[in-house]
Amino acid sequence: MHRLQFHYTLSRDASPALVRNPLIDLLQAVSSQGSISAGARALGLSYRHVWGALKRWENELGNELVVWEKGQSARLTEFGAKLLWAERQAQARLAPQIEALRSDLERVFAVAFDENAHVVTLYASHDDALLALREEARGLDASSANAQLHLDIRFCGSVDAIRGLNEGRCVMAGFHTLQQPAPGSLAERTYKPLLQPGLHKIIGFAERTQGLMVAPGNPLRLCRLADLAGGAARFINRSMGTGTRVVLDELLAQQGLSASAIRGYEQTEPSHTAAAHAVASGAADAALGIEIAARAQGLDFVPLVQESYHLVCLKSALAEPAIAALLTLLQSPRWQHTLASMAGYTPHHSGEVQSMRQVLPWWNFPQQKKH
Repeated sequence: MHRLQFHYTLSRDASPALVRNPLIDLLQAVSSQGSISAGARALGLSYRHVWGALKRWENELGNELVVWEKGQSARLTEFGAKLLWAERQAQARLAPQIEALRSDLERVFAVAFDENAHVVTLYASHDDALLALREEARGLDASSANAQLHLDIRFCGSVDAIRGLNEGRCVMAGFHTLQQPAPGSLAERTYKPLLQPGLHKIIGFAERTQGLMVAPGNPLRLCRLADLAGGAARFINRSMGTGTRVVLDELLAQQGLSASAIRGYEQTEPSHTAAAHAVASGAADAALGIEIAARAQGLDFVPLVQESYHLVCLKSALAEPAIAALLTLLQSPRWQHTLASMAGYTPHHSGEVQSMRQVLPWWNFPQQKKH
């Protein structure tokens, strides 16, 4: 079984939407011209190049492609003829799909050549509001040629998101913490080494509620984390490095609860949606997550804590037009109305550049004396 690979080119010129292969071009030329030398001239190539290429393809495919005898016209072998026929059939069948794919690629690459378009690459802890924000930006694309903003979002754990920012893999990261995380907390130990005052800037995004996602009617009457400890309830956790895992471990520490007492603590899912699905399918009885994910799966939701969802970028990025366009969108009444209508969300300094010291109060910088 031979595998196919596809390639495309960028050009200023219009051209047919074809998936081309150099072997097929060689076979077509030899077949139509009747000789390798004539086929080479038709392709603008040397006889030596075409002959060598055909030999390489024969070695690669393990079959002869062309038969040529002294004094006779070159002709394709049965295998070569079948290859050419198969390619023609594929081109005929796939032409509409290939043209559609070409159009999609051209539309995407048009962003790169549009001086009014902005792209923000965002690594972030999983959050439904960010998906809504991306759609909000797309809506602006359709209504205003001067406000085109494209959010390129990759969901990963909060820790990985900030690391991605620090390593230059994105221009903005999203992470979340309990409101006003205390000095010495797990949040401090997790995020403080990754963030540097003077280098990073915190941007407000939203407040959201984290709680227990449970089966409809909450048959096990799970109302707090302590109800999970030592009981029969099966819990599904989030992966290491996710913000929700940090929040859970911080709450357990605050309440003096042991992770080992929670049945299923070591079982993980990568997102709020996946955790909610595990509960809805009966694979687990409870998970810590956001309300909107619970509601989407028809689950009940028991609110536990309020947390702040932050965006962070390098200070130098604030001067970039793409970041400025994003902040404008975040501050717009239309977006804040959309956010407020989502279950479990409240706009919170959305789009405002905030003091890192106030948002993450484990930094205690000495006040400068006034003279």
